[in-house]
Amino acid sequence: MPENRAFVIVMDSVGIGGAPDADRFFNDGRPDTGANTVGHIAAARPLNMPHLDRLGLGAALRLASGAEGPGLGAEPQGLWGAATEISPGKDTPSGHWEIAGVPVPWEWHYFPDTTPAFPPEVTARICELAATGGILGNCHASGTQVIEDFGPEHLRSGWPICYTSADSVLQIAAHEERFGLNRLMALCEGLAPMLHRMRVGRVIARPFLGEAPGRFRRTPNRRDFAIAPPSDTILDIAFDAGRVTHAIGKIGDIFSHRGISHLWKGKSDADLARHLLRLGLEAEPGSLTFANFVEFDTNFGHRRDVEGYAAQLEWFDTVAGAFLSTLRPGDLAIFTADHGNDPSWRGTDHTRERVAVLGHGVGPRAIGHVGFSDIGASVMDHLGLPPTHHGASFL
Repeated sequence: MPENRAFVIVMDSVGIGGAPDADRFFNDGRPDTGANTVGHIAAARPLNMPHLDRLGLGAALRLASGAEGPGLGAEPQGLWGAATEISPGKDTPSGHWEIAGVPVPWEWHYFPDTTPAFPPEVTARICELAATGGILGNCHASGTQVIEDFGPEHLRSGWPICYTSADSVLQIAAHEERFGLNRLMALCEGLAPMLHRMRVGRVIARPFLGEAPGRFRRTPNRRDFAIAPPSDTILDIAFDAGRVTHAIGKIGDIFSHRGISHLWKGKSDADLARHLLRLGLEAEPGSLTFANFVEFDTNFGHRRDVEGYAAQLEWFDTVAGAFLSTLRPGDLAIFTADHGNDPSWRGTDHTRERVAVLGHGVGPRAIGHVGFSDIGASVMDHLGLPPTHHGASFL
């Protein structure tokens, strides 16, 4: 069994601007042209991220978008470049699948920004599965605001709160105790096959607690019921070859729990960081670890919180430094992202951006502009496994 290990760490939504097709993607009806998550945060206040900057974060930012990032001026000592996505979406499954070697081969179905947003047959199916006389919401909405708006009526009627966004998604919020967590999960799981046939990427269960506006809070028991990738990803290839695969955070849900030996979840990114540090020490020879850190996106990007996002970036940089110290000779670690979510931008949705590719384990190496699928191809190359159908190794 080969000794080389590989780690792919996705910093969810940490884009670096410069996507050449940003004009085809929108927030509040205006194109994403000029969005730059890291660039605009650094412009608001200098970032202190010595570990990732030493790998090449500032250099990747300049390559992707021409932006200078105050605080990000280190001479790269790792592998560094910028990746451009070809999948027709700026959502979580699209970015992760393409990183894993499977660009999305179809156009996602998106629900219109109208009220009602969902067609009658979808609403009827939700009511059938939930055994309710109707649904609440049925609109585009912020996940926290929709609970404030419809939470009291949900507690009175028992009807689930259903909403969508610019992503290909249907989200269902329900009170974890009054509606029931198991009931919510069964509802979303039962609805998912219908939505997947429509090419809707995810049905997401969004449990919450609290008894009144201002006191409602979402719990960590979210679960995504995602459509399965249409062909084998790097996880499938590694698993089928007898390698141990570790999934940290949302990776299990994103890949429909396919090709995964061990799933490690937690209530926060701090919990996930502990899993990553442990696996840096303990993961098996020849193994693949795939991690997603989501709080950049959920807690700060969608909420357009520049300072909160900046603090999360700096916290994660300390995690990255501690993780890198656990690695062995022969290990490859790649830090990247799946899309952008510029907290300085209009609207509340993801932004179409390039992402950084920052590597440890192969010495200083400028790889220039690459594709998302080249990340997966390079991981397979490092592990000595057959390539995916898309991408080329930059190792």
